[in-house]
Amino acid sequence: MLSRHLALEEAIVGSPLTAGNKVDLLEDGPATYKAMLAAIDTAKDHIHLETYILDDDEVGQQFANALIAKQQQGVQVHLIHDSVGTIGTPDEFFKRLTDAGIKVIEFNPINPALARKEWELNERDHRKLLIVDGRIAFLGGINISGVYSSGSLSMGSGSSGKTDGKKSDIDGIPWRDTHVQLQGPVVAEFQKLFLETWAAQKGEAIAARNYYPTPVRAGSDVVRAIGSSPKDSYSAIYATLLSAIASAETTVHLTNAYFAPDPQLLTALEDAARRGVDVKLILPGKTDSWLIFHAGRNYYTQLLKAGVKIYERQGVILHTKTGSVDGVWSTIGSTNLDWRSFLHNYELNAVVLGAEFNAQLQKLFDADLAASKQVTLAEWQRRGLNLRFKEFFARMWEYWL
Repeated sequence: MLSRHLALEEAIVGSPLTAGNKVDLLEDGPATYKAMLAAIDTAKDHIHLETYILDDDEVGQQFANALIAKQQQGVQVHLIHDSVGTIGTPDEFFKRLTDAGIKVIEFNPINPALARKEWELNERDHRKLLIVDGRIAFLGGINISGVYSSGSLSMGSGSSGKTDGKKSDIDGIPWRDTHVQLQGPVVAEFQKLFLETWAAQKGEAIAARNYYPTPVRAGSDVVRAIGSSPKDSYSAIYATLLSAIASAETTVHLTNAYFAPDPQLLTALEDAARRGVDVKLILPGKTDSWLIFHAGRNYYTQLLKAGVKIYERQGVILHTKTGSVDGVWSTIGSTNLDWRSFLHNYELNAVVLGAEFNAQLQKLFDADLAASKQVTLAEWQRRGLNLRFKEFFARMWEYWL
């Protein structure tokens, strides 16, 4: 089965599959921030950070201080932050960084007067990427924000909801998310994607540094780095996901924060379930996006009738974007299962091929599943007119959400 998925992945045009990597799964904000800050502390040559949200709060200041400290030690830091994602972050926050010598780009500024190229308000940089010395990379769904300050997996539906740290603005519920740390030859592929984005945004010339150190084998994981942008003729992330689902023989397990599938993805999920594949979706039970939440629920009846099993995660704000197929194909990144991710955003995912890492991801999936409520067809068909109207209204806007 692994050989078959390797062959299928090889057939998809794009960045190469690379062997000899080590991939570590990072669960929720505290573990992720600890690993990222530890890596930043070891930097000797350069640090590249690309993020959608960078808040001016305790977590954001912790990262700012760490980056400034390294810049003052002679490590060159480059930062790309999305204009919409950081709309609430004051200019003074970024001025402090630039005054320290950090090179900063605001991706597609909201203010057209600040645009360095044609103004494209709808195109957003949704990637979350940290690269240290070209040897270690972090990516996934976690932004730099205090809403991730507390862990979540202990927050089942029966939890009291009490946690330490800053909570979300949604009824004090913590955020559930997933990231990965990567070492090995694949880091060079993520480095290429960062530098391409910097150049496309017309940042100042990058100073000469050791951005591509000699690759060193770090483990046994086979990984592909996949970046997508609205400039591409098609989304490589979308293409590889559809290919994996279409070829699935035993399982398709997806956890995703924002679910508003297009006809191709719907068909792929339904076809897989009808041919006997165990298709399970873990989706939010509560969300920070009312429209996309109800737009996705509009498809529940169609999916449930085809045999797809749907679960809604309880006790957290689900922000994870992960997928597992046949126990050997895994993906983690920033990509949601909606029109915005596939058509309008700059996104970033890693595809990992191998049973060992997939087992780690499956363990996390099972824990989320245990904290989720299954949606049955009989129950869903009894939902009230209020919910049906919300779904109808949200579906009209799903392309632009």
